[in-house]
Amino acid sequence: MGREATCKCELAGTTASVKALLETSELILRGEIRKRVPFTELKSVKAGSDRLSFRVGADPVHLYLGAAQAQKWAAALKAGPTPLAKKLGITAKTQVRTVGAMSDDALASALAEAGQVSARTSAKIPDVIVACIDTPESLSTALGKTEAQLAKGVPIWLVYPKGPGRPLNESLVRAELLPRGMVDTKVAAVSATLTAIRFNLRRVT
Repeated sequence: MGREATCKCELAGTTASVKALLETSELILRGEIRKRVPFTELKSVKAGSDRLSFRVGADPVHLYLGAAQAQKWAAALKAGPTPLAKKLGITAKTQVRTVGAMSDDALASALAEAGQVSARTSAKIPDVIVACIDTPESLSTALGKTEAQLAKGVPIWLVYPKGPGRPLNESLVRAELLPRGMVDTKVAAVSATLTAIRFNLRRVT
């Protein structure tokens, strides 16, 4: 889902500051309280005047997000995770070009919903490009392979491993793409290990 906030958390009699993240299928708490909870284990989700409340097993949990954020988080949790294919804009009519290994199960399942998926360059312009990368070198290679299609306005999803200490992160990706006249337009969690950011050619007004 890609939401995150730093807030006060009450859990099982303990109150502490946390960084809360809503990922594709779980809620993650980092900081003085550390916990990962699948959405299926969150019960009695509701928004109060200034907090998001739910139960994990027998334990009540309160995240003090503020009224507006609490309402948005509660609505997102009740709606459930958005299918990855929908987040990537893939439908039964979508033509997808891939670059790199599509070995992640969640990504492979999303691509299976596309009308056509091909790793080859063809005369037909795809609707979107999905590139799996993990180093600055693989990023440069992917951009080189897709340069002609990107210049024609085809958007590209760059999929890469999430987490600290990786050779590639959002800042490095943006630093490579922005000088090329591209602009980031969307971020999506792909799986527990991968994240993605979409770039489009910057419109000239």
